Amino acid sequence: MEDVFLPQSWALDQVISDLHQHGFAVIDRAYEQAYLHDLVEECTENINRFREAAVQNGVVTQIRSDHILWINENLPIAQQHINTLQQLAITLNRAFFTSIREVEAHFACYNAGEFYTLHRDNPQQKNDRVFSAVYYLHEQWQSHWGGQLRLQDVHQDWHIIEPAPNRLVIFQSDLLHEVLKAQQQRLSITAWLRSGLVLW
Repeated sequence: MEDVFLPQSWALDQVISDLHQHGFAVIDRAYEQAYLHDLVEECTENINRFREAAVQNGVVTQIRSDHILWINENLPIAQQHINTLQQLAITLNRAFFTSIREVEAHFACYNAGEFYTLHRDNPQQKNDRVFSAVYYLHEQWQSHWGGQLRLQDVHQDWHIIEPAPNRLVIFQSDLLHEVLKAQQQRLSITAWLRSGLVLW
């Protein structure tokens, strides 16, 4: 059986339990502070490369106004986070009998006034996204700055999740959710753990 190496703060038993009972889990102090600092630096150094996420296939949509930059091997610090999520996928596959094979992710920047309205990352099972994961990059955040994740759990109860620094939120990709309007620049990595037919 393949070994899984994850940060000690990722209490896997609790994560699995929360995902099973509610469809989402929250991990605080996900990484060492030094890694968070390096990740914020990599993100901000590349901020001029971000593009409007609301433009899809040349068409402007009104459901979101954030800016994104897809992560690949040219962003080595962020790639470490993707590698960690791939390790997490091993545990999720065992616990939920999923067939996650890949992780795709992008940096996301919500400037003041930007938002993402109610949506599902995997509407009506139309794509291969199994779990979504949002990691908050900023090193400080205040509640009145907005930018919260509003999420409906598997029991149709609503939750407001603060974008606290160094917090990772994992949830089923078919759950309804939105990002409330930010009043301050809000940085994160959004990732999807996918069951796509990719050969390892």
